[in-house]
Amino acid sequence: MGPSTNERSLITPYRRHAAGTQPPAPYEPYKSTIKRSPTKPLIFLPHTLSEVTGPLFGEDAIAENDNDLTRHYPGEPQGERIIVTGRVLDSNGRPVPQALIEIWQANAAGRYRHAKDQHPAPVDPNFGGCGRTLTDDNGSYRFVTIAPGAYPWFNHYNAWRPRHIHLSLFGRAFLTRLVTQMYFPDDPLFPYDPIFNSIPDEKARQRMICKFDMETTQPQWALGYKFNIILRGPEQTPFET
Repeated sequence: MGPSTNERSLITPYRRHAAGTQPPAPYEPYKSTIKRSPTKPLIFLPHTLSEVTGPLFGEDAIAENDNDLTRHYPGEPQGERIIVTGRVLDSNGRPVPQALIEIWQANAAGRYRHAKDQHPAPVDPNFGGCGRTLTDDNGSYRFVTIAPGAYPWFNHYNAWRPRHIHLSLFGRAFLTRLVTQMYFPDDPLFPYDPIFNSIPDEKARQRMICKFDMETTQPQWALGYKFNIILRGPEQTPFET
């Protein structure tokens, strides 16, 4: 049995990204995209009520310290403590409340806490590198974490990734998931990183770089950075394809 008339009225198709605003799926300088990108046009399937209304995320899905990555283990993690705040906004500048944001990152030495990461840098026993939170009614979020380090990878000779934090956003359903990366100002590795440079528009690339924020900074404790996430429109944040 298909959805009723009332149910069909609740189904709002997701808008696609405007052409040219996002990185291309295959990007030759980023070698792994060549093998994992589709070689034929994608088939867009119509969304049903179950896909656009659930599952939903509630307050009970977030633990008290999930947004503070420095408090997940008994000891203090190594590195520079930072605070990352911002807002999630729609194309009209309106706040997006109750959006689940998850982050993951390397530690201060540039190593992920993952079995496949064999970068010869120390694993911090007091830093897991992942956290989550929900935006409030104003669309605001806040994380306390450690400034990540740069790390090498095998894309090309002497390849290093700029310091960055991965962010995953969920809307009202799993199909609304968007993933992006937040970079830090004045990183000398920007010109050499094919992932950062896969964004065709220079202004769009700049929207992936957080800004130092003195109001967020706490005296004698942590520097603050601001990173707003725009879901659609001319100021849209670039997301991973």
